[in-house]
Amino acid sequence: MRRSTDDEHQPFSLDAQRAALNKYIHAQPGWIVVAEYEDDASGATTARPGLQRALDAANAGLYDVLIVYRVDRFSRSVADMLDLITALENANVRFTSATEPIDTGGPFGRMMLQLLAVFAEFERNIIIDRVKSGMTAKAAKGKWAGGTRPYGYLVDPDTHVLTPHPDEAPTLREIFHLYTRQRLGTRAIATVLNERGVVSRIGKTWSGHTINRILDNPAYIGAIAYRDIYVPDAHEPLIDEGTFRRARDIAAARGDNQTQRAMSDSDYYLTGLITCPDCGQRYLGTSANGRTRRYRYYTCYTQTRYGKASTCHAPRLRADEIDELVLHALNDFYANTDPVLTDMINRAQANHHAATGDGATELAALTTQITTTEAAINRYHGAFENGTMDDAVAGPRIRELRHRLTQLQTRHAQLTDELDRRPAPPPPGTIARIREHLTEIMNSGTTTERKAAIETLIHEVRLTPQGAVPVFKIPTETTMPSPDPDEGIVDEQPTVRTMVRSVGRPGLEPGTQGLKALSLSIFRT
Repeated sequence: MRRSTDDEHQPFSLDAQRAALNKYIHAQPGWIVVAEYEDDASGATTARPGLQRALDAANAGLYDVLIVYRVDRFSRSVADMLDLITALENANVRFTSATEPIDTGGPFGRMMLQLLAVFAEFERNIIIDRVKSGMTAKAAKGKWAGGTRPYGYLVDPDTHVLTPHPDEAPTLREIFHLYTRQRLGTRAIATVLNERGVVSRIGKTWSGHTINRILDNPAYIGAIAYRDIYVPDAHEPLIDEGTFRRARDIAAARGDNQTQRAMSDSDYYLTGLITCPDCGQRYLGTSANGRTRRYRYYTCYTQTRYGKASTCHAPRLRADEIDELVLHALNDFYANTDPVLTDMINRAQANHHAATGDGATELAALTTQITTTEAAINRYHGAFENGTMDDAVAGPRIRELRHRLTQLQTRHAQLTDELDRRPAPPPPGTIARIREHLTEIMNSGTTTERKAAIETLIHEVRLTPQGAVPVFKIPTETTMPSPDPDEGIVDEQPTVRTMVRSVGRPGLEPGTQGLKALSLSIFRT
């Protein structure tokens, strides 16, 4: 017996199936019920506990005939159905249906089984398409499409619009605060919440993976994103767009999905910023315990994962030395940055203009398409109101055009935002405030403050034959200390890679050549 999660009508309930099966069995001479197996799950998969127990019992020779209420209770996939029947036949077990002319004990029954399995799969695909269409239509209207609600929100049962959860919303905001302001990693945030006794949406403990999914969900800035639908301002946001963009930028700077789990090591300033010159993977913070102290390193992800079997031969970097040298290079850069920054801005603006030429053309085309689509919608409305076209014709076409209009307007807004992000010189006083903040954290800053400064102001650290080369970001109005002393350095505009300062060759493993002194020359790329 199997009940799907979408089966709400009585004939498919487990009790109804049990009654029908028992009536069928009692009508067969000499048949005895040996065992019952049931599942409350979709027929799209065979990984169902009841089904697997039934197969195990068949292989053990515990019964002769397996009976189902209907074929689609067994499986809704033709391929899975044939595999299951083969498994039963290999165990000398017949398969039959209580409501259909199917019995694998004869050729006619096998033929009917295959035909009904085809229709069962077809029916399932129709259901899937209808569900997806319904969810897409809801999303296009700014409603929650369905599925598990995001942490921090409730779904209004009448309007299907997300509304803030009174208990979870403050915790959601704190998660973003810990990640973007205090620069804690996803695992560290999960640990903080678990230590406080805060439970997740489903009442379980937090994990770094759960935190990572929250930080990547645009629902928290008030948007609905489903498949190719994106509707901004669909419901009340829990965080502002600047904080959400800052979280995405930090995640990108800290590395790809393979290295996300190492990001909670906050005492490593450069985690996720160094790319291996040998295999292209990120460097991770690692350590080794000596007799008297703990030694900190940056090691290529490939070597960390595969150890001696690794094909990567990039050197380990001594974390204490390269952390301090990059921090000093950052501080020295801002102490002598004015002429270099002017050149950086000029070249960045030229690159932006060259890169967005096609974008301006696309924007003009989108504007024309939006105007044309709006005019078409108005024509269909006019035809319907004038009685020259009925709803059966006008309705579907208007819905299709509105869906297309939403897509065009969304792309238009995204492209407009991209074109508006022209690199600009930092406002007056920005450099001075950053310089003052860097001086302060160099003298008395905490590990978290120093790491925050590096993540905010450095795009990456390249390993070259000439040394470790930090690549700086152009500072903007918000790239400065916040009035709140707990905030640290806040957000910056999208990265512009530019001129760098060499800090010498990377430190190698103990016993090999260490880092050279900081070079005061600036190498332009």
